[in-house]
Amino acid sequence: MTEAEITQLLQAYKQGNIAEQEAVQRLIDAPFEEMKFAEVDHHRELRQGMPEVIYAAGKTPEQVRDIFYSLYTHSQGNLLATRAERKHYEKVCEKVPEAEYDEMARAIYLDRDTRLQRDADHQILILTAGTSDIPVAEEARLTAYLFGNAVNTCYDCGVAGIHRLFAHLPAIKAANVIVVIAGMEGALASVVGGLTDKPVIAVPTSVGYGASFHGVAALLSMLNSCAMGVSVVNIDNGFGAGALASKINKLR
Repeated sequence: MTEAEITQLLQAYKQGNIAEQEAVQRLIDAPFEEMKFAEVDHHRELRQGMPEVIYAAGKTPEQVRDIFYSLYTHSQGNLLATRAERKHYEKVCEKVPEAEYDEMARAIYLDRDTRLQRDADHQILILTAGTSDIPVAEEARLTAYLFGNAVNTCYDCGVAGIHRLFAHLPAIKAANVIVVIAGMEGALASVVGGLTDKPVIAVPTSVGYGASFHGVAALLSMLNSCAMGVSVVNIDNGFGAGALASKINKLR
C-alpha cells in the first residue's frame, strides 16, 4: 500500500464510505503480502524511499515474476531485481512488459519514478581497477541511478597503470561520493582514498588468480587500508555499494 493509498483509505473512513473494522484490517494487511514463498514488504518504500529490491539468484523465474508484479502494483518508485538471468526477465515481461534488462549488471529494472531529481552537482563516481570488474560496477551504477542519483563512471584505471587514474583527477575532485571497485590485491581503494576528502566506498571483487581467494585478498587489503575514510562492503556487492553511496550522497 502506497502513501497515497493510505491517505485515500483514511479519507474514505472519515467520510463514512468504509467501516472502521475494514479500514483497520486493510492497514494491518498493508505492511507485507504473504505469497507462500515470499513475504513482500510493501512498506519499504515508505520507510526507505525505494520499494523492496529483489535478489533473483536462487529464485525461480516464476517467483521473480510474481514478486516483481506485486511490487509493481503496490508501489510508485523504481523497481530493481539484482543477480537476475534472462530467463527471469522473460517471465517478468509476461506481467510487466515495460521492464528492462541490463545484461552487464545482471539486473531487471523499471525506471518509472518521475519525481526523482538527479542533481548533477552532487554526483556519485564509480571507478574500477580493471575491465573484469565492470559487471559489479554496473550493478552499483544502476542501483545508484534508480535511487535518484547522477552517476559518473571511469573504468579500467587500476594501479598497474596508475597514470590512467591520474587522468581522472577532475572527476574524482568533482564527485560527492566515490565507489572504488577492484579485485586482485584491491590497492585502488587506498590510492583513491589518499587523493580525496570525499567518502570512499570500496568493493572487493572475486577477480584474480588463485591466491586472491575469490576476493578475500582484496577484501582484507581494503579493510586494512591506511587511507582515511574508506569503508568496505562485501565481495562483489555492487548493489550494497550503490545503495550506501546513494544514502551518503543525499545527506550531503
